[in-house]
Amino acid sequence: MNIVFMGTPGFAVPSLKILLDNNHQISAVVTTPDKERGRGQKVTFTAVKEFALRNNIPVIQPEKLKEESFINYLKNLNADIFVVVAFRILPREVFSIPPEGTFNLHGSLLPKYRGAAPIQWALINGESETGVTTFFLDDKVDTGRVILQEKLIIDSEDDFGSLHDKLSILGAGAVLRTVNLIEQGNVELKKQNDSLASPAPKITKEILEINWNLPAAKIHNLVRGLSPYPVAFFHHKEKLIKIFKTKLSAAEKLMPGEIKQTKKSLFIGCEDSSLEILELQLEGKKRLTTEEFLRGFSFS
Repeated sequence: MNIVFMGTPGFAVPSLKILLDNNHQISAVVTTPDKERGRGQKVTFTAVKEFALRNNIPVIQPEKLKEESFINYLKNLNADIFVVVAFRILPREVFSIPPEGTFNLHGSLLPKYRGAAPIQWALINGESETGVTTFFLDDKVDTGRVILQEKLIIDSEDDFGSLHDKLSILGAGAVLRTVNLIEQGNVELKKQNDSLASPAPKITKEILEINWNLPAAKIHNLVRGLSPYPVAFFHHKEKLIKIFKTKLSAAEKLMPGEIKQTKKSLFIGCEDSSLEILELQLEGKKRLTTEEFLRGFSFS
């Protein structure tokens, strides 16, 4: 099929790669504009753009998705379908262009976790299962008709980083299967049940700060859902400390926010029990194991 692929971060790259590896024609890649980062304001590309350039795929980076020049460019490509993986919200003027429609890969089992951060919220809410969904775009975000879904068991050791990578690979297979089904004219669409929908809003700074008055399991899942980025944190004597990994601990009975440390271990009290802190970082310093951290820092 003749495809226009739209995506931005590393999550989208396996999907683009699998289409290319299976001899689908990628007429162009659409991604977000380059950004200047760091003190030197060095220009950086998106992961999708980097992959496209290495594989000699034309790249377009519109500032505004309703620009007439951008829409005309897309129309002139005569693509059969647009494939969207971790990109921006498309207006109808764009997603209605190809004759076979536009489908999106979403990192949850829709209608659960509609929104910008489905992987994070599945972990934060302590889910034991998640997956990916491909669906045709509609005017309302994440509400279109489902093409297919793939399920995945969430391991107790999974955090955002590991689950993100697993779903990226699972999603690539789903994208290829979806394109093949559309090409074969063998798609059976399923309408989403809006009554089963749950939100997955963007992660804000307020969500990152740990409230030690909550149950230990809830805080543990918050840490998992935000590690390795953007990372849950708490303040101790005006110092910001990020927590990357924890372990539920029934052995230590501490008051919420109370800290107990030994030479090699660190425990913090929660509403019902305690958490053992396994990996953390003092603001401006490196991420360390608790044993490494405590060699140069005392909570007393």
